[in-house]
Amino acid sequence: MARTPVGAFISGCSGYALSDAETAFFTKANPWGLILFKRNCESPSQIRALTSAFRAAVGRKDAPVFIDQEGGRVQRMGPPVPEWRKYPAAEDYGRLYQSCPLHALRATRLVARLMAADLEAAGITVNCAPVLDLPREDTTPAIASRTFHARPEAALSLARAYMDGLMDGGVLPVIKHIPGHGRAVVDSHYDLPVIKATRSELEAHDFQPFAGLSACPMAMTAHVVLEAIDADHPATQSKRVVRDVIRKQLGYGGLLMTDDLSMKALSGTMTEKVQASLDAGVDMVLHCNGVLAEMEEVAAAAGPLKGKALARAKAALRARRKPLPYDEKVALRDLEAVLKAGVKTTA
Repeated sequence: MARTPVGAFISGCSGYALSDAETAFFTKANPWGLILFKRNCESPSQIRALTSAFRAAVGRKDAPVFIDQEGGRVQRMGPPVPEWRKYPAAEDYGRLYQSCPLHALRATRLVARLMAADLEAAGITVNCAPVLDLPREDTTPAIASRTFHARPEAALSLARAYMDGLMDGGVLPVIKHIPGHGRAVVDSHYDLPVIKATRSELEAHDFQPFAGLSACPMAMTAHVVLEAIDADHPATQSKRVVRDVIRKQLGYGGLLMTDDLSMKALSGTMTEKVQASLDAGVDMVLHCNGVLAEMEEVAAAAGPLKGKALARAKAALRARRKPLPYDEKVALRDLEAVLKAGVKTTA
């Protein structure tokens, strides 16, 4: 019996191991990837078993497994598990950048390389980071500490160092939240942010880091309304934003996925959310909460991965390389020295 074509969606799961129902669902629906959260992360060996079970269910050894492992307030794998460190938030590197850009860039790359080693050892191949959003004084706390710097050129340099560190360690990065979430003053997990900046302000500031990293294999959209471009639709579901801004103006040619469709920023049924996002031009939808009934609805609405989206997905996986040699003890010693130069961890 032929296997179902790969679906145009990434799914979550509910716990530390796949239930029989989840295994059956993944075998039948064949999502492109799996995303893990804290509820799925107990130990390195447990995650290895979970990721192996997912790949066995979908029948693809290279099926990508995602996680949000930014550091600071967004870190799914961390203490008290002995094998996992607590990593600094992105804003900490921005503070160091103010006094010593060279040390900040070195620290950012070292941390990302250490993170990649943690992830790769657990069977996780994609990290949903770095965050390229540019903070302001009124930026929602849901975003602010996760950003590197308010200046576009500094944020771009730090994000590039982070991306390079991940890829050195065999883990693919996902830049987010394209084309910019930094002006949001409400949390998109609960409300839809509306950004009132002019298009020229967005182009001169918010869009710049994303344009600079347009070669990144994957990117995640922002659940925000950019009034100057499309006042009627969130960026995730806006043809004008996806096709005219992200694809054409910013020159982004990689795999474009939505932020989590479970978030309250988007309205409508799950089917309507999926269809609106794909109709706008995104390649892949992301559903994170692990609720099986919703997962089934997403799978039915998303359909198979095909055409340009399939080509971009294959290209993204080809961008992953074997980890480069590195000495963890040296990296940890260097990282400690750099962080002591002026960074105070925030979380």
